[in-house]
Amino acid sequence: MNKLYIGNVSAEATEEDLESVFEQWKIPHSGPFLVKTGYAFVDCPDEKAAMKAIDVLSGKVELHGKLLEVEHSVPKRQRSCKLQIRNIPPHMQWEVLDGMLAQYGAVDSCEQVNTDTETAVVNVRYAAKDQARLAMEKLNGSMMENYALKVSYIPDETAAQEGPSPGGRRGFNSRGPPRSGSPGLGARPKVQSDIPLRMLVPTQFVGAIIGKEGATIRNITKQTHSKIDIHRKENAGAAEKPITIHSTPEGCSNACRTIMEIMQKEAIDTKFTEEIPLKILAHNNFVGRLIGKEGRNLKKIEEETGTKITISPLQDLTLYNPERTITVKGTIEACSRAEEEVMKKVGESYDSDMAAMNLQSNLIPGLNLNALGLFPSGAPGMGSNMSSAPPPGAHGGGSSFGCSPYGGEGPFWASMPPASSQPLAQGHPESETVHLFIPALAVGAIIGKQGQHIKQLSHFAGASIKIAPAEGMDAKLRMVIIIGPPEAQFKAQCRIFGKLKEENFFGPKEEVKLEAHIKVPSFAAGRVIGKGGKTVNDLQNLTCAEVVVPRDQEPDENDQVIVKISGHFFACQLAQRKIQEILAQVRRQQQPKPAPGAQPPPSRRK
Repeated sequence: MNKLYIGNVSAEATEEDLESVFEQWKIPHSGPFLVKTGYAFVDCPDEKAAMKAIDVLSGKVELHGKLLEVEHSVPKRQRSCKLQIRNIPPHMQWEVLDGMLAQYGAVDSCEQVNTDTETAVVNVRYAAKDQARLAMEKLNGSMMENYALKVSYIPDETAAQEGPSPGGRRGFNSRGPPRSGSPGLGARPKVQSDIPLRMLVPTQFVGAIIGKEGATIRNITKQTHSKIDIHRKENAGAAEKPITIHSTPEGCSNACRTIMEIMQKEAIDTKFTEEIPLKILAHNNFVGRLIGKEGRNLKKIEEETGTKITISPLQDLTLYNPERTITVKGTIEACSRAEEEVMKKVGESYDSDMAAMNLQSNLIPGLNLNALGLFPSGAPGMGSNMSSAPPPGAHGGGSSFGCSPYGGEGPFWASMPPASSQPLAQGHPESETVHLFIPALAVGAIIGKQGQHIKQLSHFAGASIKIAPAEGMDAKLRMVIIIGPPEAQFKAQCRIFGKLKEENFFGPKEEVKLEAHIKVPSFAAGRVIGKGGKTVNDLQNLTCAEVVVPRDQEPDENDQVIVKISGHFFACQLAQRKIQEILAQVRRQQQPKPAPGAQPPPSRRK
């Protein structure tokens, strides 16, 4: 993508004229200029040189009285779905950019390009050619905050092999890491952490961090190759403001250290005498693993870095603010090392949960992860024009984690296509019944005041949720009856697991593990167990859940028996889905075969 097309070239222009222009502006080129009538071509040694030529020359430099037009040279066969948009206002928010791009079609990817200009440059890939063409026609030359956008095709190397894209569905694999803040605030790094660094800073230091006309924050983003969003307009009057940093782990740490140094200098200049600790925000789902068994992980970080670390209590959490505050006290050097270790642990937890979730998402037909309120959304996440998540958390900001236990900005998760292996009843997943057993003392928390919580949960999940009467005065467990399709089961059970953790029914170092019962036809129980118990053993090894089919139970009036599943949320969900797969296979085998000579049913148009 380093070959350039130079348009609007005067008939008097020669190869030497173009060479002198490139030399004057110190733009390297790796080959001779191929001059044609009215245009020319030239190769640059790398993308950086090509971008410099476009930024410096196009529409700005005259040659023999004509303004040169410089853009990437793109063969016709590669003029497909990929565009480059230049001259984007430096303070434009990603939410606005995403919304603008989505007007013309489904965006498969949007990546920022490293440039030395103050304005931002992004490469965009649409799902279909006609969408890219429409975006180019509408956006090229259009004004955004007094900046004229410049749009051109860039080579789409996949166009020749792939042919036309199916279009219409936003992909997520190529979307890259979540973004935050403004496109102009620094270049997008090649490898970016999926988890942004979130920190709290005293409100009185926000001005110093931003600097005059934003000079300081721009300098930090350029030096650390990061994106930084300071949510200064959120929570008016609050003593602290959240900052979200997107970069590589190293870039986040460097930006964090620089911000701490700026705050320390400002404290000295303003004679601020109180200690300024580093405050990191992390989702509650990661904190237990950060602390470690008996606090060992946290103690190790403290000992190795020479810091004192405390974590805000669970009681401070709310539905829309699931973040805990990790306060680190020590020298700037020590706090910086502690931040690296803390975010390393958080990143490992995130990766582990995402791996489990990727596996889970393929097992539930039509599962829309973005709509679950469980994953990056409204955060980094993954702004978006597609986000349907609840309002941002109390710490606020376009990049707040909302109610996602994973944090992030959104939405790099989009709707999943239905899994072809799943049974669909006229296009809709079948309803399932799950009995989930919770501590008897937790019933009040699940029901809520005047039944409000269980009503909201039922509405959110799209499931029927009822709590069965206690089986005795001393019963330690109560049964929650959940009826609904797979996605509703997933959402309802996830919120119940989370609620029990939030309400301290399980210790801070203890993982929430519950028992769920599902009923299966008695004739299918053997299929769940497998020959010599092989299937159930494989199931336990795969899901990490305990799966038991009691052998001495009598079938109920519907000729069904119970399968017991115990484990943490992901383990339980995966086991439930695998068992439903087995039942679907059994049902298909039970269907009567058409009689010989019978007419096959007419094919249904799709």
